[in-house]
Amino acid sequence: MTNSGDAILLLSFGGPDRAEEVVPFLENVLRGRPVPRERMLEVAEHYYHFGGRSPINDQNRALILALREVLAAEGPDLPVYWGNRNWAPLLADTLRRMAADGVRRAFAFVTSAYSSYSGCRQYLEDIARARAAVGPGAPEVLKLRAFYNHPGFIEPMADRVRAARAELPDGARLIFTAHSVPVWMAETSRYVQQIQEACRLVAELIGNPPFRLVYQSRSGSPQSWLGPDVLDCLREAADAGTQDLILAPIGFISDHMEVVYDLDTEARRLADELGLRLVRAKTVGADPRFAAMIHELVLERIQDVPRRALGSLGASHDLCPADCCPPPPRAAVRPREP
Repeated sequence: MTNSGDAILLLSFGGPDRAEEVVPFLENVLRGRPVPRERMLEVAEHYYHFGGRSPINDQNRALILALREVLAAEGPDLPVYWGNRNWAPLLADTLRRMAADGVRRAFAFVTSAYSSYSGCRQYLEDIARARAAVGPGAPEVLKLRAFYNHPGFIEPMADRVRAARAELPDGARLIFTAHSVPVWMAETSRYVQQIQEACRLVAELIGNPPFRLVYQSRSGSPQSWLGPDVLDCLREAADAGTQDLILAPIGFISDHMEVVYDLDTEARRLADELGLRLVRAKTVGADPRFAAMIHELVLERIQDVPRRALGSLGASHDLCPADCCPPPPRAAVRPREP
């Protein structure tokens, strides 16, 4: 389908910029969910460990700047806005500003590469709720497709894994990580299939080394959430006599809180205790190729350009079917930054 558009909207999870924002932010995340306050305060300590500032905001600003540079060089001349699910700039406030600026239609780039309720449909619900709050003048918002197998994501990720491998002797074990989700969410989406394909595509570009996919940031029981857990994987590797490990957070596009805390802090601490040499690959962040990919996803919707995708699964759909990534039975879910 082809649609004209007036703007691009970067739609993300949000995060605090200072310590006094941490608890209000987490209360926004957990509103309506039966999560004990003690659990919320435990997660708050992760943010306080970094002075109460989530890295996700600066990383989104850098990505927006990179995208604006692509648009300035290649067109079209579209403004880029930024809205979040859980903290300023909140999506409804951003849509109000867009409406005041005369924007009638925008293409939304969601900072999640994979299909699942929390990474896709929940953002569609966020858009619908924000448009309703703005009222009749709210711009139409068209979500761009999932990009887990787009070369603009896979190729920069492969370069980052290649750079991490260069820091260790040959034969270092390659471990990809992704955010664990409840089993019901995995069973009602293509989340696992898409992550497995992304791992395979990255490995193919760096010479097909053996690899393993594990999960991190679980907040439920091992029986009801995807596993194995990355910390258990480290223990198993040490027991097997492994010395060198690469962690590649392929489930994330930026080095936000769940990367810098769960991997760079918790996993690093455990690796040191176990005597493992551990290198963590960087995420794609604001890589120019990744920004160019966003530009390309927009061009797919307004011009007749090829829909690029690596591997055999093909390019994802633009419009989600009614039964795609259905919402949950409501359960306690740990705050996550996609």
